[in-house]
This record gives sequence, C-alpha cells and structure tokens, in this order.
Amino acid sequence: MLDFYFHATPNSMKVAVLLHELGIPFAVKPVDIFKGEQHLLDFRAINPNGKVPAIVEDGTVIFDSHAIMLYLSEKHGAFLPENEEYAAVLSWLQLVATGLSPFSGQAIHFMHYAPEQLPYAINRYTREVARHYQVLDERLARTRYLTGNTYSIADMALWGWAASAGYIFGDSGLEAYPNVQRFMAEMASRPAVQRALELKAKHVFKSELDAVSRKAMFPQNEREVDQQTLGSGATPAREDRPAATEAPSSPVRQPVSDEQIPG
Repeated sequence: MLDFYFHATPNSMKVAVLLHELGIPFAVKPVDIFKGEQHLLDFRAINPNGKVPAIVEDGTVIFDSHAIMLYLSEKHGAFLPENEEYAAVLSWLQLVATGLSPFSGQAIHFMHYAPEQLPYAINRYTREVARHYQVLDERLARTRYLTGNTYSIADMALWGWAASAGYIFGDSGLEAYPNVQRFMAEMASRPAVQRALELKAKHVFKSELDAVSRKAMFPQNEREVDQQTLGSGATPAREDRPAATEAPSSPVRQPVSDEQIPG
C-alpha cells in the first residue's frame, strides 16, 4: 500500500490526480501545514525539507511533486510518452517546476501573505506568471496537450497550478489565455481530476492564518521559532501553503501555494 502525505496544495493535488489516473490503491496521510505538522520529526524523517507531498511505498520514500510523478509514471509505464514526446514531457514538466510554480508561489505570497504591500515584488512576480502563461497558451494553441497529442504528467502538473490562477489574476482568471482555458475545461471533465477534488473536499485543514500558522508557514521570518509550536524540536522548513480551485471574491489572505522552489 502506498502512503500519500497530503495537504490540499497545488503540488499535492497534481500527485492526487496522477494516483487516481493510475488507479492504484493508496492511503492518505493528512499533514496540516497550518498547524506545523510538516515540522514533526516523524514527517521530517520522510522529507527532511518539511514539505508536502511525499509518498512511501514498500519502504521507498519519494518527496517533491515532480520526483513523485516521474517515479510513479516510470514504474507503471503510463503518462510518460516515448520518442520525441518524451523530450517534450520533460521540458514542459520542468517549465512548470522551475517557472510557473515558483513564480506563482511568490506572486501569491506578496499579494496575499506579505505583511506589507511591496509594489516591486508584486509587479515582478505577477508579470513573470503572466509571461509563463503566455508561453503555455502559445503551446496549447498548436497542440492538444503540452507534449503534443498525448496526455501526460506535464498536463497534470500544469493543472495543479492553473487551478489557482484566480488568486493572481482575480475575477478574470485565465480569460487572457484562451488555450489554457480550453485545456483546463478538458481537464475538469476527467474523472481522475474530479476524484482528486473529492479527495480535497474530504479533508478539512486549519485555514486561519494566525500567529501559530505564521510560525509554521514562514519560520524563516521569525526571529525566534517556538519549536514546541512547530513540533518536537524539528528545524523549520520553507513555507508551504494550500491550494485553491477557485479565486476568492475579495483579496483576503487565503491559503494557496506550497513550494517556493519545487522539484
């Protein structure tokens, strides 16, 4: 049985989609990152970086979302095309990992989490997010999926973050990127995506961004970190923030992103 360490973050959600696409049995191990459970020693033994998602299967530990997706798709021989599309899936998978994901996380942080508004930071990261969506939109204008004609883990990775685009673009969402919108509509019709959203709905996590949550989520911003609050003497990790599938109606501080520099 595969253990899936999960919080409803963009990176956890894309792994949830893959698990349901593969149809393999797994047990959900919730990790409430607002309570600091990612810093507990038991979880740090699985991921020393203290971030979700992670999986444990027959004693094998894999953490960071794209490492998990590559491992599972290779093991099960699915959603990882061959020949020229193999190169494409690696390229687009990494564009999400090293581009769209961290820039989205930083944009959301400075828009919704930072204690003060920093116009330069907001401008820098939101424009980079927009640039990445333009690249993705141009690709999807020519191809059905990111790799071409074959559905792959790169598409699942894009869905994980594009589902939270409204937290950056507001009510307009992905309207400026019609080909990404078309892609997301198709993804919404997939049973595995629907089941991943059902999984998210089954698990209720703390959502209030109070002092305890701030210490758990942004320990590097604290002069002194209460290790008891963060859990059993663990060293605090980088911030993790949960995902959203719809944009908030007002700019309240909602939990959205998770990995600042994902794998």
